[in-house]
Amino acid sequence: MLADRPRALDARWRERDLAVLWHPCTQMREHPDVLPLVPIERGEGAWLHGYDGRRYLDGVSSWWTNLHGHAEPRIAEAIARQARSLEQVILAGFSHAPAVELAERLLAIAPRQPGRAPLSRVFYADNGSAGVEVALKMAFHWFRNRGEEQRTRFIALENGYHGETLGALAVGDIPLYRRVYAPLLAEALFAPSPDAYMALPGESDEQCALRAADALADLFDQHPGEICALILEPRLQCAGGMRMHHPAYLRRARELCDANGVFLIADEIATGFGRTGTMFACEQAGIAPDLMCLSKGLTGGFLPLAAVLASETIYEGFLDDSRERAFLHSHSYTGNPLACAAALASLGIFGSDGVLERNRATAARMAPLAAQVGAGSPHVADVRQAGMVMAFELARDGQRDSPFDPSLRIGLRAYRAALERGVLLRPLGDILYWMPPYCIDEGQLQLLAETTAAAIAEATACA
Repeated sequence: MLADRPRALDARWRERDLAVLWHPCTQMREHPDVLPLVPIERGEGAWLHGYDGRRYLDGVSSWWTNLHGHAEPRIAEAIARQARSLEQVILAGFSHAPAVELAERLLAIAPRQPGRAPLSRVFYADNGSAGVEVALKMAFHWFRNRGEEQRTRFIALENGYHGETLGALAVGDIPLYRRVYAPLLAEALFAPSPDAYMALPGESDEQCALRAADALADLFDQHPGEICALILEPRLQCAGGMRMHHPAYLRRARELCDANGVFLIADEIATGFGRTGTMFACEQAGIAPDLMCLSKGLTGGFLPLAAVLASETIYEGFLDDSRERAFLHSHSYTGNPLACAAALASLGIFGSDGVLERNRATAARMAPLAAQVGAGSPHVADVRQAGMVMAFELARDGQRDSPFDPSLRIGLRAYRAALERGVLLRPLGDILYWMPPYCIDEGQLQLLAETTAAAIAEATACA
């Protein structure tokens, strides 16, 4: 009887959930039969503990947010300590220590580029999509304040993703998310992605990136004086399938933006805070953007918060006696003290625990494990890595030009197979990936690799 209690509790929570909740990024008709629904009671380190009495290795950091592990006590204590002092205050006309201290810390660690003034201002928002909206509006409004009202266009990359509010969707290029809302969206210009997976035969990753940069240059030439900003995900297009590109593209993009008097917006929402091997992915190209969007791992995965870092040039473009020239964008919870306290604690862990150095060692261990997974399946077309991110592209017989029939839902099959084995691997179509919390240990990496191999084998058995 005691053994049946977790199962009964799990079923009860699932029933209550399906009676009232509408889940994100989900066709609800598929719950709970096609798409499993797993009620989680608590988290600990790299593990999620379900009401069913089982534990699940969080191989995707709970949508790429968790850095140091679930229920990390230092971040939890920082939030509790702040909650006993100040939980929220309007940030218009008021201020508080956590918001100021976090802004100082973020600006101190932001990417630097020789000969370019550093990022110097921080504007807070509530989540990644909201942060992108802020950056887009700032870029457009800055030019409008200068009287350059013809600059109304944005350039974004094909296969890119920047969020799901209307402004963010407008600069995204994943049909699944934007197709339905296309009539509501501003018209962006899309440049070819520098995605190394799309390299021509005999072409290196760098040559592929530079070829895409040439196409970007052509796009600038075709729309002189119309563009206010280029927005991109540095080094890694996450929702687009964990597609990776050579840093040479970022260097050339920076040069082209400067040559055309256009702002560069770096969407480091998913790539920031050590995911790709450096604190920020821009560092790998030695460039600094004019606007940088941060969220997800900003608070270590504890609370929603976004920050947009801006140059002094952009900030000064809004200083005037007219309220119309001011940036009046606002969120009720802008700069929430609890979220800022969590972010400060997370940044403190980077310093005290040598996180980036440890991540490099972990990434080096991930590489041979992933290679074994790829070598063990005839249906793995590509294994690619950017720091603590590893991706497995699945295609029939490992042929890049032979994707699986979408009706087979290979990714979903792999997801279910992994979940049955106690590992959370949420696929992007037919692409599996690892993006684990930084606390993952050797035994957990072994489990991740073994489960991924087994899940691929089970999912592709129908092929």
